[in-house]
Amino acid sequence: MYEAWAVRRPPLPAFFRRYRPVLRPRRHTCVGLGLELLRRLPVPPSAAFLVSCEESIDDIRYYLSDGTGPEAMADTVEKEHVLVAMPIEVEGRRGLTLCDPGYHVARVVTVMQDRCYPHTGWFTQTEDPHCKKEYNYSFNINNPDYVEWAERSTRGNNVKYQTSLIYVGRPFCNAIDVTERRNLVYNFRSLLARDQKGRLVAGIYFPVVLKDAAFTIFYEDKSGKQRIKYMFSMFHDLNSVPNIVLEQIVMCNSQMNYEDGELLSLIVKIAETMADTSFISQILSINNEICTLSADN
Repeated sequence: MYEAWAVRRPPLPAFFRRYRPVLRPRRHTCVGLGLELLRRLPVPPSAAFLVSCEESIDDIRYYLSDGTGPEAMADTVEKEHVLVAMPIEVEGRRGLTLCDPGYHVARVVTVMQDRCYPHTGWFTQTEDPHCKKEYNYSFNINNPDYVEWAERSTRGNNVKYQTSLIYVGRPFCNAIDVTERRNLVYNFRSLLARDQKGRLVAGIYFPVVLKDAAFTIFYEDKSGKQRIKYMFSMFHDLNSVPNIVLEQIVMCNSQMNYEDGELLSLIVKIAETMADTSFISQILSINNEICTLSADN
């Protein structure tokens, strides 16, 4: 979006509303990953479809109190995530399967309305030395058009819970115009590579900020997983970047299965974008407005 905006530099809010989000091959968000999965699934087009998700709901009862579907709250929802759903029936019992390539869930999750076999229940999504994440999907008791996605994160003795709501009552037809557009102005960005079990292998991530913008790069070497933080300003002049840093980027680039030099080129472009304070300040303002509109949820 930045390159298109920078041609004439119009006020970003109006440009953002008119801009048509682009799905970028090999840099997919949950929308692109979901659509790619649908393309590859060996099932009829009507058998599987995208469904929308509202993340981190503080009060589920309040969220569902205004109507049976998301159209009742159309002005105050973000719909920042999508999954792939396929309805199933087991001996007359309603259920569905969920696939979540956007969150790199390395399994097909079965959700039964009666929560009996083959209902998946709680499972471990990731387990690292510093954090264990567990997921559970179940139909909402009061409104079966919604699936509750519960997340339990354990860091030492600290356990944190959060719940998101997935609307499965009908296919989500506006994933690109709504979800992909919303994520364009999200204030945290990441580009990750995972193995077939969903385990993080390599990548970069960073918050979108006005000052002292920095990113974290991570990859694996003989000593284990490495995480290093660098300022984006370091990459305004490639001739001044230390060789050790360039070597680390090459290592990460390889583990992300990129073409030679692709990750470095991307970092340079991001550094240019992050240095444009006019663009970044407007991005953060739009993101804050979206968060404020949905804060009552």
